[in-house]
Amino acid sequence: MFAKIASFALLVTASQAGLLSYQAAPIISHVAPVLHAPAHHDVDYYAHPKYEFNYGVKDGHTGDFKTQHEVRDGDVVKGSYTVADPDGTIRTVHYTADDHNGFNAIVERTGHPVHPVHSAPVYLAHH
Repeated sequence: MFAKIASFALLVTASQAGLLSYQAAPIISHVAPVLHAPAHHDVDYYAHPKYEFNYGVKDGHTGDFKTQHEVRDGDVVKGSYTVADPDGTIRTVHYTADDHNGFNAIVERTGHPVHPVHSAPVYLAHH
């Protein structure tokens, strides 16, 4: 039954997007195999979500510097990310999210901002 509903939804979407024509018919046959969804018993919609990950980039050539760390246990998410800002400071955001408090973030900056010094233009008088 799911395959029939999904096939119908695909046909409606394709017709609204203007994809259905005599030339486009072969495209639909190539998309059809994607519609095979796992059997309902293979999906546990009530599983307790739990994960932890870390990510980081430190590229001295481009100056790209960033990190991220996040932990989730059920509906509670905690993490932080760090980004090098253009002024030379490091921005670190610590965040939490849960059903009771929603999303909260604390932003801190470390380092000293460096701003380019522009000198005033010099004009020479012509005699």
